[in-house]
Amino acid sequence: MGTRTRTVMFTDLADYTAAVSRSDREGVRRILQAHEDIVRPIVVRFGGRVVKNLGDSFMCMFDAATDALRCALDIQDTVAGGDSGMRIRIGMTTGDVEEIDGDAFGDAVNQAARVLAKAPAGEVWFGPGSRVCMNSAEIPWEPVGRMALKGIPGEVDLYRAVASGQCRLSEAITSALKRRRLQRVARGASVPSAVPRDGVLLLEGFLPGSAELQDALARLPTHVEPAQVFLVVYHMTPADRHAWVVSGRGLVVGRPEAVEREISAAMRPVKRHSGSDTLVLDLDNAPVCALSLAGLALPSVPLSDVVAAYAYDLLPDGSWSSDGERAVCRVEVESGGAFLRAVAPQVTVDGRALPIDGRVPLQDGTRLRAAGESYVFHALADGYVGVILGGVGTPVAVHEGETIEIGREPSRPGLAFPDRKGGNNLRWCPGSRAARARAGGFTLDRALAGRRQASVDAFGAEIRVTALHDRCPTWLLRAGSRRLERVVDPQAVDVGDHVVAGTNVIAVLSSEETL
Repeated sequence: MGTRTRTVMFTDLADYTAAVSRSDREGVRRILQAHEDIVRPIVVRFGGRVVKNLGDSFMCMFDAATDALRCALDIQDTVAGGDSGMRIRIGMTTGDVEEIDGDAFGDAVNQAARVLAKAPAGEVWFGPGSRVCMNSAEIPWEPVGRMALKGIPGEVDLYRAVASGQCRLSEAITSALKRRRLQRVARGASVPSAVPRDGVLLLEGFLPGSAELQDALARLPTHVEPAQVFLVVYHMTPADRHAWVVSGRGLVVGRPEAVEREISAAMRPVKRHSGSDTLVLDLDNAPVCALSLAGLALPSVPLSDVVAAYAYDLLPDGSWSSDGERAVCRVEVESGGAFLRAVAPQVTVDGRALPIDGRVPLQDGTRLRAAGESYVFHALADGYVGVILGGVGTPVAVHEGETIEIGREPSRPGLAFPDRKGGNNLRWCPGSRAARARAGGFTLDRALAGRRQASVDAFGAEIRVTALHDRCPTWLLRAGSRRLERVVDPQAVDVGDHVVAGTNVIAVLSSEETL
């Protein structure tokens, strides 16, 4: 028998292992039965069939991608409306399947299983095959981004189907909420005449493609960039979606009540607890300055006949990773310079949206906005392509007479560089030297920065940086400069300067920024 195009769907009980560890055999049986009682009748109702029961997971098959996605959304709505406390993740894709003796085999089966492994509990994720085959107007959906799937070459575009009670706010919106820069515009309300340049507009209740929506957009202040404008929708025709996304504007996919609930949750204050019962403030020894991780430095390539090119991923929390899961965007450094590639939605470059897998060169002054934060690229010389500044982390205070070390394993008190393990982000040079480095576990972070890299101390009003490592240089990037200065002897620095070591950028902040 030959292959046929089918949509393969897997369901999986989230937290099943933990539930089993707390249950006896009868309890486990009830959990599995409850899962089957929900999944099987809904699958049948939407024209699918259960191919096999894998214990805490079902493999199902459908003739139509749209029916499979509607089935998955109905399953999630049923679970959310019940009182079982159950959570189910669902993954699927569409492609060629070979059916043998009631079972199914093929690349589509393997990919659907890998998509399931990526999906969070309570969500429906699907691959590019289903995206192409489904009726987009019937399914509320949004892109998740490009991801590596185990055993599948390259990266795959993944998508999320949004159940009726769900809504996921982008980092840009949650960041605007925290900064009180979100302006909500309901249908029929006046469009604000003043919008902060770092603000976000959320248009609610408008029909996609309608004259009312076009009129609201026409009334926006001229300085408002497309990436600052989001539209709340649940269903949307392919033509309307394409026109909106191509314009560089964003979407919030969800029903009004789900959107309201998520906004309320995002505005709820987070309770933070200190690690001890008593907090003592030494007001007589206020910090002189503070240090904070503040970006990514990009060494030039080829590097020592070892590295021909490399990449780093920006994660949703603003950190940089050498092997990032759920990355937002990727910086790729080659002999021709540095380039930015979007691997998730809502990445903008100089105010314009960058489509997923879109790639642009980074030039001096390029402004990037991703994961709700702003970044800027500064081109450099002296062995570096440049630095990407932004996403300031938790500051470490430097007090009068105190010395703070920085490095991969600094002495306490200190500021530790990120532990970016693995060399999957590297493209190697040909030759024996690169082969030896690869076999020895070479990474840029280990090769270019030491365990104890440098120290920063404060005496009176003077702040000084001292290099501690013999082979890994420490550099200074003065505020407003595009030249790196190597630290040989102790160097005085000012607030606003940056220390560069390996791929790490450390900002020298004012004492107020420790609060």
